[in-house]
Amino acid sequence: MDDSVSVGVLSLHNSKETKAIVNAVDALGHTGVWLREHNLCVDIADNVAALDPDVDVIANRLLLSNTEQPAELLGLALSLSRLRPTLNRPESVLTAFHKFATATTLAGSDVSVPDATLALDSNRLNDEKAKYGDEVVYKTAIGTHGGGTWKIGADEQVNPRVGDRYAFLQELVERDEDRHRDLRIYVVDDQIVGTMRRYAPENDWRTNVALGGDVEGVPDLPEEAAVMALEATDTIGLDYAGVDLVEGADGWHLLEVNPTAGFKGLFKATGISPAPYIAKLAIETAGGSVDDEEVERLAGTLDDSTPPDVDTRRERRSEEVNVIGYTEDVLVSGTSGTERVIAKSDTGASRTSIDTRLAAEIGAGPIKSMTKVKSGSMKSGKARPVVDIVVGVAGDRHTVAASLEDRGHMDYPLLLGRDILEHYQVDVRRQSGVDRESDEE
Repeated sequence: MDDSVSVGVLSLHNSKETKAIVNAVDALGHTGVWLREHNLCVDIADNVAALDPDVDVIANRLLLSNTEQPAELLGLALSLSRLRPTLNRPESVLTAFHKFATATTLAGSDVSVPDATLALDSNRLNDEKAKYGDEVVYKTAIGTHGGGTWKIGADEQVNPRVGDRYAFLQELVERDEDRHRDLRIYVVDDQIVGTMRRYAPENDWRTNVALGGDVEGVPDLPEEAAVMALEATDTIGLDYAGVDLVEGADGWHLLEVNPTAGFKGLFKATGISPAPYIAKLAIETAGGSVDDEEVERLAGTLDDSTPPDVDTRRERRSEEVNVIGYTEDVLVSGTSGTERVIAKSDTGASRTSIDTRLAAEIGAGPIKSMTKVKSGSMKSGKARPVVDIVVGVAGDRHTVAASLEDRGHMDYPLLLGRDILEHYQVDVRRQSGVDRESDEE
């Protein structure tokens, strides 16, 4: 093919969506390249910058929400965008992944956003809370998969920060229904390629698929919602995005514009993958051409297999680098505070658990459900309340539903269960605060 181009998909995490886009580029007759730690290099010599691999265009899929240092990834994306045409430019991604920046960007437009308040002073933030009525949403400005989002009552006190991230208040928008629901609309190149309705799981109000929410396709998208999704994506400047809208008594309101929205839930609900549409846009941006009928055909599959040019041995090794100890120094945050504690790793526990006193200090909660926990010889187990907390481990951030228990008689106020440990290897010989050499002696 004379107009064959190469598309670099920039992603430093093991992403099914990244693999799907790379595979879609290949299937459309061009060359897809996964840009990541193992192959990415920029060299400046004699005042000339050279990119290796030498791709023609870049599709930015950097995930900023889970890292403690998003500015590093933004700087990387900005560096590459100076060298090659880039879809989802870092300036637009910065606006989108900071939820309050999204709201201020869209304020005054035809896109309706819920009322919200960001205040850096604790007293001011709590004083402002009264105007939102009996319940208000409290969320971190940067979050993912429903993490860092709480529904709180009028009498609960909050902090302007959750850990090292700013948080704000937002009007609770919902209708009189049994289950909270919203829309996820996927936009690529000013076109809606798929829409799903998301329902909150039992005992929760957040609709994220990662939290167990149900999904269904939406063949009859309301025009007001469609127009709002397209305008929001265009105003923020993204080439592709998942736009989240919720319907209130007075119409539709925008919750979030996600520049790295996942495909899994959308494909399950609609049978449509956005990957070929993103691949098409990238190819055409670089001057290549595609068969539109082939794009439509490929959209009916989700090929997230590992691309053939990826060294699977390196891929496995990259997934095994995060090691934590039997005990680990962690940050645990709630709505009103953050504490640094020593936590114990327990691979036998499915769920993280937190001491009741520590939970009270950080403002964990509110109680969202009850869970039955088995221990020792107790076959039936005992019921414990479950609350949301944010746990910072080894530079990563995890929002989990932790069980409450009285751990005052135990050495560690926080126990890390498999809901967190599944992301790490546990070295039982390593303990926080213990000198390893002297310990071995």
